[in-house]
Parts: sequence; structure tokens; C-alpha cells
Amino acid sequence: MTQEESGPRRPRAVTIKHVAAEAGVSLQTVSRVINGGPNVRDAIKERVRAAIDKLGYVPSLAARRMGGTRSYVLLALNDRDRTIEGWRSGDGTDWVDQMMLGGMLECARHGYRMIVELVDTHSAHVERELGAALAALHPDGVILTPPHGDNPIITGMLAGRHIPFARIGSTGLGAGFAISMDDARAAGAATEHLVSLGHVRIGFITGSDEYALSGARLLGYRGAMQAAGLAEDPALVARGDFTFSSGAEATRSLLALADPPTAIIASSDQMSLAALEVARALGLDVPGDVSIVSFDDTPIVKFSVPPLTAIRQPIAPMAARAAALLIQTANGEPASEEANVLPFELIVRGSTAPPRT
Repeated sequence: MTQEESGPRRPRAVTIKHVAAEAGVSLQTVSRVINGGPNVRDAIKERVRAAIDKLGYVPSLAARRMGGTRSYVLLALNDRDRTIEGWRSGDGTDWVDQMMLGGMLECARHGYRMIVELVDTHSAHVERELGAALAALHPDGVILTPPHGDNPIITGMLAGRHIPFARIGSTGLGAGFAISMDDARAAGAATEHLVSLGHVRIGFITGSDEYALSGARLLGYRGAMQAAGLAEDPALVARGDFTFSSGAEATRSLLALADPPTAIIASSDQMSLAALEVARALGLDVPGDVSIVSFDDTPIVKFSVPPLTAIRQPIAPMAARAAALLIQTANGEPASEEANVLPFELIVRGSTAPPRT
């Protein structure tokens, strides 16, 4: 069979062996040049780099690993149950997408790869699950997303193995890089926005107690209410866990009060969408009868009717910062372990307005 009959041949992949042969050096020498390793003469470095340029070689992870102890891989841990629930529901939440966007692009800038593993933070076997992932990947660092960053078993295990890690959405003291937005200030800004519109009775739906950020948001809401001279009413705080169903139940309890709120802040987009649905089912107009503010600002809230006013979390920038700090550490560069607090945005849309007089 001729080449014409069998179709065009695929171009031969250039490997580190081809570079070594072209430069007339060993595989280990090529790897040391790629990784910036020691004990290579400048003349040899130039020969290797010239060979790389001539052949168009792109170093693989395997080639980069040959020259040292680094894996050039970062491991990101996400909560299994919530991630799978979000994917299966198809509700348009994109927390994981934004986390991967920020982390993967930052890794690509430095020749790294980011691999996402789903771990059940509630499992009695969490140490075994994490240990298996660490043994398989040998990551240079680990990115912990909520609530993993506040799980002492996970953080203790990583610290005990001297594996650098970053905690997104976690501000607690302890090992690792803490990276977050100012959740208390964000909730305060949402509350102040409603107060500025003239609202006095403002309800608040909390997130899950597993997340440190839930408590911070509640404190921010309470602080803003107090600063505005508004009396604290415990009945205006309803418990949620970030899910749609918990948001619906919390909203029903708030709107059933003898003196219901004219505005509600929900600690997640899913709960705010539930609040919108419950209000409509009760024949209430949004924002005429009740204003709603959300957290996260995932795509779906932009297309609700009305579109929801929301606190936008810097999810992608937080993941990028986490990756950058871990790569700095792997490179032996100094990286501050002080809390990295990134700015949020309050996006005002059609779901908030002055209360009816």
C-alpha cells in the first residue's frame, strides 16, 4: 500500500531523546537545562537551547521531572458531593469552572498542570482518599477549596507531610496560604445597599456552618445593621446550607413572619433563586414587595427575571493567586503566608429597589 493510499503520515513527535542527540549531550543534561538545574556550562546550555529551538521541542512533564524532585503538578481538592450535585442538576452554577479557569491558566503560564480531585470531606476515609491522590500525583502543592481548607484532618495531613497548600475561602489561622475575599465586608456592603434604598427589615439566609465564610457573612450583616442603627431581630436570620431547597425553606419562614422583611440577602445564588421562586409563588413582586441580593454571581442569576443584584466572588483570581503562591514556593522563592484578601464587587441589577411606602 502506498502512502497516498494509506493517507498522510502523522508528523513524528519530537522527544527529549532527539534534543539530546542533536546537542550531543545526555538526557539528564537536557533535563537540567530545561529545569534550570546546576552544574551545566553555559556553552552546553546554548547547545541544548539551540537544539530545542531547531527541533521545536516542547518539554513534557516526564522530561521536566527527570532533573529534580518536582512534579510540576498542582492538585486542587473540591468537595465531592456538592460538585457532583451541581453538575447533575445542570443549574448553571460555575464555581468549579471559575476555579479551574484561574488555576489552570496560572499553571500554564509556568509550565505546570493542575489536576482536580473530588474528596468527601465528611468521609471517615478522607485520609485514605487524600493519601491515594498524593501518592499517585506527588504534587508540588495542593489547592483546597471550601470546606476542605477548614478541615483539620486535611490541613494537618498536608502540613505533616510538608506539602505546601493554599486555602481558598478560608481565613482561619494555621498552616498554608489563606486566600479569600472579605466575606464580612461583602455582606456588609450588600446590607448597606439595601439600607441606602430605605429598607429597615432585612432578612439574611446563612450558608452552611461547615464553611468559615458563612459565619463571616453573618457577622458582616449584623455589623452593618447595627451601624445603620437598626435593631437586631433574631427572627430575620434564617438558616440555610447553600442549596436551593434550604433557601426555599428559609424564605418561607422569613415571609411568614408577622412583620416580614422587605428585603432578603441570601448567601448563595441557589438560595437567592429559591427566594425569588417562593416570593412569586406567594404572589409577591420582586423587587416591588421584596428585594433580593445574592452571593456568587454565577451566570444563571444574570438571566433570572428580574436579574439578581449580587456579590461577585473573585473565584478565578483566588485560584490563580493560590497557584502562583504554590509555584513560587516550589521555585524556592519567598511567598508571604499572610492572608491574601482579594476584592469583591457588588453588582446592582433589577432585584433591588426602595420598599413600597
